[in-house]
Amino acid sequence: MFQLSKLASLVKKRKRIGRGGSRGGTCGKGNKGQKARTGGKSKVRTAFEGGQMPLVRRLPKRGFNNKNFERKYQAINLGVLEEVFDAGQEVTKEMLRAKKLLKGNEPVLIKILAGGALSKKLVIHADAVSDAAVQMIEKCGGRVELIKEM
Repeated sequence: MFQLSKLASLVKKRKRIGRGGSRGGTCGKGNKGQKARTGGKSKVRTAFEGGQMPLVRRLPKRGFNNKNFERKYQAINLGVLEEVFDAGQEVTKEMLRAKKLLKGNEPVLIKILAGGALSKKLVIHADAVSDAAVQMIEKCGGRVELIKEM
């Protein structure tokens, strides 16, 4: 029969450190020190080295990198343009989005690289173009027009 007095406890007993048993007096915390005390592990910072000058502060800092003015380019190879566009077409950001070469709708900077071969005459509007890519485009009779920065 169901009896309240014979039910197992729902609350687990708290581990009481240093009161006998297999763990012994220090209970796996070592001897003395801040981390052996109650709440000691939570009161020590991650990079704290016991008062010694921390590694992060010992190493030299070089340069300055302002992420607010960072420019991220999406690279597109000439070989991809060769496959997707026909001869005489203009390559713009809108066309690249329509052909699913640019992902997302946020503004992006485009850089044309000389990967692959190009045999078609294309007019390319891009934010940046490598020197080798310019030579390959002009060799095929096409031209490059750089877009002003956003």
